[in-house]
Amino acid sequence: MILLTGGTGMLGSHLLLDLLLSGCKVRACKRTTSKVEIVKKIFSFYTDKSEELFENIEWCDADMLDYDSIYEAMNGVDVVYHCAATVSFNPKFKEQMIKNNVEGTANIVNSALQHGIKKLCHVSSIAALQSTKNNKLIDEDIIRTNNEKISAYSVSKLKSELEVWRGIAEGLNAIIVNPSVIIGAGNWNNGSPRLIKTVNKGLKFYTKGSTGFVDVRDTVKIMIKLTNSNISSERYIINAENIPYRTIFDEIAKNLNKKKPSIYAGNFILQTVLILESIAYKLFGKEPKITKDTIISAKSKSRYSNKKIKNTLDYKFIDIKKSISDVCKIFKNDNE
Repeated sequence: MILLTGGTGMLGSHLLLDLLLSGCKVRACKRTTSKVEIVKKIFSFYTDKSEELFENIEWCDADMLDYDSIYEAMNGVDVVYHCAATVSFNPKFKEQMIKNNVEGTANIVNSALQHGIKKLCHVSSIAALQSTKNNKLIDEDIIRTNNEKISAYSVSKLKSELEVWRGIAEGLNAIIVNPSVIIGAGNWNNGSPRLIKTVNKGLKFYTKGSTGFVDVRDTVKIMIKLTNSNISSERYIINAENIPYRTIFDEIAKNLNKKKPSIYAGNFILQTVLILESIAYKLFGKEPKITKDTIISAKSKSRYSNKKIKNTLDYKFIDIKKSISDVCKIFKNDNE
């Protein structure tokens, strides 16, 4: 029996699909307010057996901050994939996000230790990795330190990883994966899939930042391979390519037959938009699309090494141009 947290998210849904297609018994944690129909919809993008596969999921209500519900969800479980995480760059939710992610991971680790779980796969992020100077490649040995000026999300992922390492020191068989920005189909209003919808609506601005990108299908396959292996007490960056944001925007626009972003968003434009977004939030409670953290991310240039995972699994990644092409086709079919 496999337990999966974050099953209604984009990554979790794709992981559920691969596990079910391979014949695994899967129990998925969800909040009482979660809309599980999105999982069935994501299944339908890839198979005509979406209804049948969806019915094979054993759903259980569990609050990541409620240890008893997590402990109960792990009854009879052999392997755990911990994908659940709160993601927000709104300063208002900073403390709550850190609490949710760190305490939630601690509960998963403690319950896994008590149950004697055979293996835990913890999904972290490249956000937990420290930046480098001179555009040097970032690898698994570079860990963020708490005294850096980093986003609350980065802090939450770093401290969550520390809970897993603590569990490993106490005898837990676990691995950690650090995916870069994941390209995949999902809820077009949330996470990275929202980027497709944003470009489709007509994105005019671009920045000069860059980061790593990876296909959700690669991410899932690597997670399963690592979890099914004898590898333990290791962390792996999952990254296909390092690409400028503008190149990603242009590629999405090309596949959607939309105009490419043509206006460079320098400091003046970004700061102006930040002020306007802040005013709108204070006056009307409208969630800001741009915050200080997102501006820092949009301007930063980071490159991530995939040498360790390629050498370990002899893995060949899907080309990101193909990833974008495939996701855009799904988006267009879903929005006809």
